[in-house]
Amino acid sequence: MGNDSSDHGKSTAKCPYRHLGIDPVGGPVELERLTRRERQVLLLLGTGMNNRELAAELGIAERTVKAHTARVLEKLRLPSRLEAAVASVLLHELLCEDVRCVRHLDEERPEPLVA
Repeated sequence: MGNDSSDHGKSTAKCPYRHLGIDPVGGPVELERLTRRERQVLLLLGTGMNNRELAAELGIAERTVKAHTARVLEKLRLPSRLEAAVASVLLHELLCEDVRCVRHLDEERPEPLVA
């Protein structure tokens, strides 16, 4: 598959994520700056859990969840919890420690699906 406009089914529209300098598939390099606990919090943010539920799931205080969430937002330069939740879903395979899900930053990405 080439990148020219003659590829079947490809649009000439620009990807809005890449236009803004965001890589929606590979994940930000800053992910490596997160501690293991911060990665766990980020992963769980994608489930829609509130702070109380996150605290119960992780066995930590709700105040600690808030602190971890604030550090995740700061380190990944995300303006809101909603954007962190979206990042969590997009980066699930890099965050999840379940062996069925794990993919590492240095692994090759799968070919994107083309409609």
